[in-house]
Amino acid sequence: MKKIWLLLISTLFIVLAGCTDSGQAKKEETVTLKVGAASVPHAEILEYLADDLAKEGVKLNISILKDAVQTNQQTADGELDFNYFQHIPFLEQTNKESNLDLVSVKGIHIEPFGVYSKTINDIKDLPQNAKVAVPNDVVNFSRALLLFKNNNLIELDDAKKNDYTVEDITKNEKNIQFIGVDSLLLVRSLDDVDASAINTNYALEGGYNPHEDALIIEGSDSPYVNIIATTKEKQEDAAIQKVVKWLTSEKACKFFEDQYKGAVVPVF
Repeated sequence: MKKIWLLLISTLFIVLAGCTDSGQAKKEETVTLKVGAASVPHAEILEYLADDLAKEGVKLNISILKDAVQTNQQTADGELDFNYFQHIPFLEQTNKESNLDLVSVKGIHIEPFGVYSKTINDIKDLPQNAKVAVPNDVVNFSRALLLFKNNNLIELDDAKKNDYTVEDITKNEKNIQFIGVDSLLLVRSLDDVDASAINTNYALEGGYNPHEDALIIEGSDSPYVNIIATTKEKQEDAAIQKVVKWLTSEKACKFFEDQYKGAVVPVF
């Protein structure tokens, strides 16, 4: 009888241990990814898809972008697993300037770039010697000048194709003064200038509807596609690929269309 009880206790212990091991295995299957993202729309769409990702064993720990170059550096150093806030020209410029080797995993959406003002309602009313705030990074400064060129407000040197600076302006009848400002401060700069060229994510954060409030805006054919960026080593990471799968799903597409009404355009 004593042997039977010992056998039963041993069997129960094995079963319980198995249950414990199984529970630990399930817990270990969940992968937490550290992400650097702009708050709108990048973090919003990631948070919207969080439950779907959790069902596939992926949890996101999202840090809201405070400094673009620093976020890329943190991704390169492994402090972040990937980031989602930038387009390829900006990534390439940061790689070059900071000696990084980050790569694009997938293009997700376009945010058409626009010009806003608190003092005028039509770009034709931009005054002589107008002060216009534009992003102070090389890529988006050039992008802003191109937007003004494409709307016949200035002319640029035909010998160049990108990385335009004020020195490349060949015609500027209104003598527009382009002032470089940190992208995070462009909405705030509207109190001090005649107009500001603002990335759509920051315009949305500032309460602006790009297609209603922008004086001029890029078309949906903009080459500045926002991407998932990471290191070459993590480019094929299974958990990151699950994030990409959901970001390019029909559910994500509908969220972009319903939430942003054309201000954010999915490219998948």
